[in-house]
Amino acid sequence: MYSRKNAMESIPEEMTEVWSCTKDDCKGWIRDDFAFETEPVCLLCQSPMVKETKMLPLLVNTNKKQKSLSKGILIDRK
Repeated sequence: MYSRKNAMESIPEEMTEVWSCTKDDCKGWIRDDFAFETEPVCLLCQSPMVKETKMLPLLVNTNKKQKSLSKGILIDRK
């Protein structure tokens, strides 16, 4: 049985390098560890992105060679 009095488990967070979209009205961003390109382009609006840091929940990317992999097939969203 669940109770409201039980404390929520805290999720560990850390300062993480991310790429953020430069376009003012776009909120696109991606973690640097999960980007396929050295300097990615925003997938939402195709604008350039800049490197920043954000406080985000800790995620571990087991594939450290993400940027050297081929991209795969782009799925066209119509």
